[in-house]
Amino acid sequence: MLAVLAGSVLGSVAAAKPIVVGSKLDPEAQILGQMIVLTLKNAGLDVTDKTNLGDTGVNRKAILAGEIDVYPEYTGNAVYLFPAAKITSKQAGNPGTIYGLARQLDSKNGITWLKPASVNNTWVIAVPEKLASSAKLSSVADLAKYLNAGGKFKMAGSPEFFNRPDTMPAFEATYGFKLSADQKLVLAGATPPQTQQAAANGTNGVNAAMAYGTDGTLSALKMVALKDPKGAQAVYQPAAIIRTATLKANPQIEALLNKTFATLSQSTLQGLNAKVALEGRTARDVAQEYLKGKGLIK
Repeated sequence: MLAVLAGSVLGSVAAAKPIVVGSKLDPEAQILGQMIVLTLKNAGLDVTDKTNLGDTGVNRKAILAGEIDVYPEYTGNAVYLFPAAKITSKQAGNPGTIYGLARQLDSKNGITWLKPASVNNTWVIAVPEKLASSAKLSSVADLAKYLNAGGKFKMAGSPEFFNRPDTMPAFEATYGFKLSADQKLVLAGATPPQTQQAAANGTNGVNAAMAYGTDGTLSALKMVALKDPKGAQAVYQPAAIIRTATLKANPQIEALLNKTFATLSQSTLQGLNAKVALEGRTARDVAQEYLKGKGLIK
């Protein structure tokens, strides 16, 4: 009987362990991370906030090591996270397929992908409206012609954007161009709003920037997101990913976070991102206002 009681007590302690929430550094990741924190806290769960933790690699290592339990990830990152799977561009460009692959491949790692939002926050190359107009740039195909003809170009981006095989190198391989070291301004820890501001202001000769499809700063800074007609980039739908052990201990989390993420749309996220990037509001404040407005939290 004592052994049974001890086991029961230990099980309760394990179930009561705080749920640690991480996130990446950009405004959208922080907003989504805060949505997770606030949704779980509203449900009466004990939560430790470790949002704004680091880039994809940092969050990935943390969740695999059990240092965090849940964080917002993007379905398209399956191409980067599971290189051995050799996911094709056709698979990566289909929302249902890439989500299914991400969920299946990560289940072996003890990680469960919850349902993604109907949003595509894919990587894009953005240029100032003036350059887009003068050089007639509306797509990455146009950019390739411009570059191969010797057009002046310098792009600001993070080390992750320039180095990951599925990001800038994928654009280069798909469209047939190659940036030299002099055409890159690599900014450690840079977020899209920072790189776009550098391009909009011409900082250090920069006239292009890495961006995300849901950035609220694009229109405000008069930047044009170049289209990707050949589908060099995967579909990036945001979803909460959680350690399967944590989900088993707290099964109610799945319905809670699925409900929250289901309310998000492309225009909604652009608007929320702008409140952080342009109005200077905190991600927590923006997330809280949104969730209360939707009746998702008290």
